[in-house]
Amino acid sequence: MKTLAAALVALLAVPALAADTYKIEGSHTHSAFAVKHLMISTVRGEFGKTEGTIVLDPADLTRSTVEATIDATTIDTRDAKRDDHLKNADFFDVAKFPKITFKSTKVEKAADGLKVTGDLTIKGVTKPVVLSVAGPTDEIKDP
Repeated sequence: MKTLAAALVALLAVPALAADTYKIEGSHTHSAFAVKHLMISTVRGEFGKTEGTIVLDPADLTRSTVEATIDATTIDTRDAKRDDHLKNADFFDVAKFPKITFKSTKVEKAADGLKVTGDLTIKGVTKPVVLSVAGPTDEIKDP
């Protein structure tokens, strides 16, 4: 579960501007995961819809927050039978729990980006996680 959340947050593109609120746009966000299967192969997948908000204050990162929601019904591992199995009660139980959520409780600077601590909720169970985030990156000015 930690890998899923890390992938979600690590792939969000967040410009480094003055404190402001940013919308997580699905067309610019990739929520992906990789899971070992029987210790032989790695199954990779993604979720097709992610949304949320980021409040970033580069002057005082402690005032920054991240909230994200993943539509668990959009899981895609490139195998329809496996996707159907992952959607049932054995795994995500999307009929009862169609959303995966993350809400930060702490944002701080790390050597290579940010460390975001927060609550990840999957299938109605909330657990604390710490995510390593690449970025934020400097604003790119159009030449």
